[in-house]
Amino acid sequence: MNDTLNRNITMNLIQENLARAHMNARLEEARTSRRGNQLAAARRLSRKAERAAAQARLALARAL
Repeated sequence: MNDTLNRNITMNLIQENLARAHMNARLEEARTSRRGNQLAAARRLSRKAERAAAQARLALARAL
C-alpha cells in the first residue's frame, strides 16, 4: 500500500515537473518572439527615419 502511494506521488511530481518545464519553454518562446518583433519594428522605424532624413536633405538642396 505504502509503495503504491509513493509511486503515485512520484508520478504526480514527475508530471508537475514536466508541465512546469513545458510552460517555461513556451514562455521563453514567447519572449524570443517578442524580441524578434521588437527588433523588426526598430529596423522598420530606422529605415523610415533614414528616408525622412534623405528627403529633408533633398528638399534643402532644392531650396538652395
